[in-house]
Amino acid sequence: MNFFDNHRNLFLTATLFFVVLTIFVAIIPALHNQVVNAPLPSAVPLSEDAIRGKALYVSHGCVACHTQQVRNLDMDKMWGSRPSMAADYAGTGRTDVWRNTATLMGTERTGPDLTDVGNRQPSQDWNLVHLFNPRIVVKESVMPAYPFLFEFKQNPSKNDVVVAVPEQYAPKDGSQIVATPEALQLVAYLQSLKQAPLPETMVAPDFLYKREKKKADAAAGGGEASELDGQALYVANCQACHQADGMGLPGAFPPLKGSQVVDDDDNLELYIDIIMNGYDSRPEYGAMAAVGVNAGFTEHEVAAIINFERSSWGNNGKKVAAEEIKKIVDFVKLQAK
Repeated sequence: MNFFDNHRNLFLTATLFFVVLTIFVAIIPALHNQVVNAPLPSAVPLSEDAIRGKALYVSHGCVACHTQQVRNLDMDKMWGSRPSMAADYAGTGRTDVWRNTATLMGTERTGPDLTDVGNRQPSQDWNLVHLFNPRIVVKESVMPAYPFLFEFKQNPSKNDVVVAVPEQYAPKDGSQIVATPEALQLVAYLQSLKQAPLPETMVAPDFLYKREKKKADAAAGGGEASELDGQALYVANCQACHQADGMGLPGAFPPLKGSQVVDDDDNLELYIDIIMNGYDSRPEYGAMAAVGVNAGFTEHEVAAIINFERSSWGNNGKKVAAEEIKKIVDFVKLQAK
């Protein structure tokens, strides 16, 4: 009983138990996890700009509204090609000696999940416009604007990244909007968020509660893509820039309604090349990323998008068949390499 009366021995013993338990319960399992869970071989380390952008992402509270995790539920398919796994976060290290770095998996989806946003929205121009004022590209957005990440210059230098916005959002004094290094770093981090492909020897877990696929699913069944498929592909990959009405955003992204490139069959090769490899029409509009190559479009998906755009918003172009454009799609894919 003298042991309990001696506060020195009591506290030393309690401290010893605490240290031992911490080692076995927390430290050893953590070290074991670092050995067992390694980044996927195809995972690309963050660049210096992306690392700085990640710090900005944290400091501006983006994690409060965006998740970075794809659950094995059917509703999460739109965010990634497979459910997230421990290896996706294994490359996360400490910010410095004093601070650990959260995985930024998030807690809710007030905004969309960002797991694969680098593939879903690879356009630097779109991301910069979206940061400057999200309502320009997504009218219903509740995301705050970040105009303090931009400068207004009357005569930008050739090294400045000028952000093209519609006239009603442009500065009234005629100056131009220029992205600061912080804006470019934040975009670099967003563009780095790409779901790494699994090695051939690994099989991704199935999404639960799978819905039955439509018979017209050309990508899976190899048949002809329907206009409905084309509309879904347009909404997922094109609508953010060219808008639901096909009118684009004057000064930022070109319209598809009444476009000669869309309607004229003589421009079919150029049309497919733009879908697959993107296009830079500066200074009139922002540059378009290589949407088709990044998303791995097949000839069926390209045909579905073309047929939807040629039959929408008053356009009346000739419909195409996947077999008809396969050689062109394969050729422009080869050019991209």
